[in-house]
Amino acid sequence: MIRGIIIGVLAVGVAGTAYWGYQEHREKNAILINAENNYQRAFHELTYEIDLLNDKIGTTLAMNSRHSLSPSLVEVWRLTSEAHSDVGQLPLTLLPFNKTEEFLAKIGKFSYQTAVRDLEKDPLTEEEYETLKVLYKQSGEIQSELRKVQHMALKNNLRWMDVEMALASGKEATDNTIIDGFKTVEKTVSGYDESDFGPSFANMQKKDENFKKIKGKTISEKEAVSIARKYMKFDGNAEVKVTESGKGSDYGFYSVSIRNKKTGQEGSMDITKKAGYPIWFINYREVTEQKMSLNDANLKAEAFLKENGYKNLELFESSQYDQTGVFNFVTSENNIRIYPEAIKIKVALDNGNIIGFSAEEYLKSLNDARKVEKPVLTSEQARAKVNPNFKIMEERQSIIINDLNKEVLCYEFLGTIEDDTYRIFINAKDGVEEEVQKLKNAEETYEDVL
Repeated sequence: MIRGIIIGVLAVGVAGTAYWGYQEHREKNAILINAENNYQRAFHELTYEIDLLNDKIGTTLAMNSRHSLSPSLVEVWRLTSEAHSDVGQLPLTLLPFNKTEEFLAKIGKFSYQTAVRDLEKDPLTEEEYETLKVLYKQSGEIQSELRKVQHMALKNNLRWMDVEMALASGKEATDNTIIDGFKTVEKTVSGYDESDFGPSFANMQKKDENFKKIKGKTISEKEAVSIARKYMKFDGNAEVKVTESGKGSDYGFYSVSIRNKKTGQEGSMDITKKAGYPIWFINYREVTEQKMSLNDANLKAEAFLKENGYKNLELFESSQYDQTGVFNFVTSENNIRIYPEAIKIKVALDNGNIIGFSAEEYLKSLNDARKVEKPVLTSEQARAKVNPNFKIMEERQSIIINDLNKEVLCYEFLGTIEDDTYRIFINAKDGVEEEVQKLKNAEETYEDVL
């Protein structure tokens, strides 16, 4: 009797375990099938988007009117965005595919920046048509390579899950049609030289010129350490490590790390080799209880800038995060704010020390030879371009970078619509609404909410 019960219980247990294993197997298979379907969908959509992209770039070459050309270029931009999205859904994170993604980004940037301008007043130049021809040819080459991969994947019923497993296990060097195909696509794009995009595209990279406008002598490694100590206020007993930028860098810089052995305090800084300008630095330490106001911290930040030779900077934005004050400064010349020349400073509110500094935008945009033209529009004419519901509180002139990566002189209006605050920039030359910024409202607190 007892033996029969035991056998029955064991049988039920075995059956239960088998059923549980079967369910686990089914769920696992369902997950794998779902992942495989998603990969297949993303891949075939990517191939389809590249087909459409190549066709659309080709059609723009035959267009001559703004009425049809602008929407066509916007469509090119949309297709590159969707292709980017499809690439992001494939298991290629362990496979170098950055050149292809960069190529798609360049097509998108060119098409967007060309489409947003007034093509009636400023039509496509011969150089831009040449750039379109190059993009058409190169997108056709990528299209051809992807079609080959697609053909082989369909012909041999290849699975993307095998690609993911090969990449994860580091066995992508073995024969894998899909991986080999994508490597060929990447190799094809890597062969495109920057100059292949034409001079018009190169002009659009103005904002990414790095620190080419910096003037001064090249500093030594020893001088870089001295500058880092001065800015971060570390004494002579600290341990210092210096690394130098590699040959592939767009600009030369030193990376300096400093650590005080006694206190454990650490700091890091990047410094340009030319002239020794700090690009950024951070002092790593815990900020304790707040003992000074945001206004007093601002005075500390201003004193820091003056002490280190930064001139004509004014505060335009400040905020507080826990026990830290963050202050944004921009160059101001003849009461005109030059927003591209911006510096950000973090101040600890426990003792007023500068614990963070970023001057990357400032150094990239620094231009002593900048000539500011007089506005064509009057203040009243610029105000007429603003939304009639916008209540203007402040007005000034400023220089910003527009969607075409060009510096433009604007009338800047600060004001409100109902409970929201905005900053609106109207081009001082042609009245175009260049940018509208919604400023953050004070965060609502919920401490007393039950």
